[in-house]
Amino acid sequence: MNNKDFISALSAKTGFSTRETAQMTSDVVSAITNELTEENIVGITGFGTFEVKKKLERVLVNPATKQRMLVPPKMVVSFKPNTGLKDKVNGK
Repeated sequence: MNNKDFISALSAKTGFSTRETAQMTSDVVSAITNELTEENIVGITGFGTFEVKKKLERVLVNPATKQRMLVPPKMVVSFKPNTGLKDKVNGK
């Protein structure tokens, strides 16, 4: 499902226009992004938790050339699904 299909399905389910639904979806994503930018944890009841984690600096080796490379530390977004979501996906 792409963004256009998602907006259309959500619009049909809520009764709002496609434009209003797209704006609300954009606002929700923007709010989540802003919180994650500030390194806050975002939990959505019945769905899961988004969190920013720091990956440490590490050394990688290119298997073809045996050259060692230093990968700098970076921040990554992780998602931990709620157990209810996991059960639905697994058909329980």
